[in-house]
Amino acid sequence: MAGGSIPHFQNDAGHPVIDIGVKQFMCTGANPPFDHPHVFLDMGDDNEKVCPYCSTLYRYSPKLKATETEPAGCLFIDQAA
Repeated sequence: MAGGSIPHFQNDAGHPVIDIGVKQFMCTGANPPFDHPHVFLDMGDDNEKVCPYCSTLYRYSPKLKATETEPAGCLFIDQAA
């Protein structure tokens, strides 16, 4: 994703699996103040990756755009103070 921004995803709802449209991303766990360290994850040649902090399974879906998730609503949007 050189030259672009890395999407951040959160899992406030506690979904066991979130489908995403990218293979490089950041997981925040939940929205602040309940987030974990924001960790960079890279699926590499695989199509899924488990976050080592919150155990969310992220699966790559080429049908989704970089900011889309299934279930919907898991994109993390930083709320500036």
